[in-house]
Amino acid sequence: MSDSTTARKPRILVLSAYDAGSHRRWREQLVAGLDGYEWHSLALPPRYFRWRIRGNALTWLNEPLLNQQWDLLLATSMVDLASIRGFHPHLASIPAVLYMHENQFAYPESEGQHQSVDPQMVNLYSAISATTVVFNSDWNRRSFLAGVEALFRKLPDGIPEGAPERLAAKSQVVPVPVEERLFRERQRPPDTDCPHLLWNHRWEYDKGPDRLLMLLDELLLQGQNFRLSVVGEQFRQQPKEFESILEQHGDRIVHWGFLADRSQYDKLLQEADVVISTAVHDFQGLSMLEAMASGCLALAPDRLAYPEYVPASQLYPSVSGQPDREAEGAARQLMNMLASVTVASVPEEWRESRLLTAYEKMIHTTLETHRLS
Repeated sequence: MSDSTTARKPRILVLSAYDAGSHRRWREQLVAGLDGYEWHSLALPPRYFRWRIRGNALTWLNEPLLNQQWDLLLATSMVDLASIRGFHPHLASIPAVLYMHENQFAYPESEGQHQSVDPQMVNLYSAISATTVVFNSDWNRRSFLAGVEALFRKLPDGIPEGAPERLAAKSQVVPVPVEERLFRERQRPPDTDCPHLLWNHRWEYDKGPDRLLMLLDELLLQGQNFRLSVVGEQFRQQPKEFESILEQHGDRIVHWGFLADRSQYDKLLQEADVVISTAVHDFQGLSMLEAMASGCLALAPDRLAYPEYVPASQLYPSVSGQPDREAEGAARQLMNMLASVTVASVPEEWRESRLLTAYEKMIHTTLETHRLS
């Protein structure tokens, strides 16, 4: 019998218009973990944000891969999916999944940054154009839908009736997976006398370095000793609070700055006792999940996506307008955790093996629904 009767694998084209670290890692996880599909990728470097999110369809205008036949498009939230499908009409007739690593409606405004509705409109048009919209957390999904409704209330006329409801109906949540190798059972209890605290986020204002500084100062004021590692992606310009943390708490520092060697970072996740977030903006919190998988206790505010996986006993009250009060609450919560020998919570539902099954189901359902329509 001829091999031509063998069923071919569905062809999927992944479009990543701002292929930052977590976006690239997510894309590579799917390609490596779901071998029932023929994967191809187009990715643009993570720079010139406003040009990337507005101009990616133009950058890819003459891309040969976009002239080929595909069974499914899988685009990240930075992709102008509506324009891609308009520039290449044959792509408008195939199913498309939009994966929302973030949404532009929930980003906090930055000082000195030119505000424009363009990034929000790219997200909105892409979501309307997509067959399925997938979010990495329920907080991301809810804030996007709320942002769309808020935008519609500002527009003068011509608002499509039922659009938010249709977006909600085709939306679902499948997080970015945590790699299996990070799930390690701890061989020792946390150091409750002088815990090793880990802050492992981007060194930017939206991750709350001012709140971290206040928390550290409050811990010392309350008589709680600690060791500290502050790691994560750094930039040419960074908040002044990092300099203050290094000056005031330098004698407690274990690791400081970006760890380029992934094995060293993984080792740090194993060594730390408590992973901390002080963020005012985070769509999933992958760095928190990684540390929790490695056996760290978590200390996070009861906002954003954190209540979806951090136990209530490890959340501190969010006081958005009063960071000093929030720091006091965070310090009390941490000291209570140490006094009661709180047990680490392992995020089993975020395991790569479990979530890859969810991705496969989502892709299969999208393809099958399109085939039957």
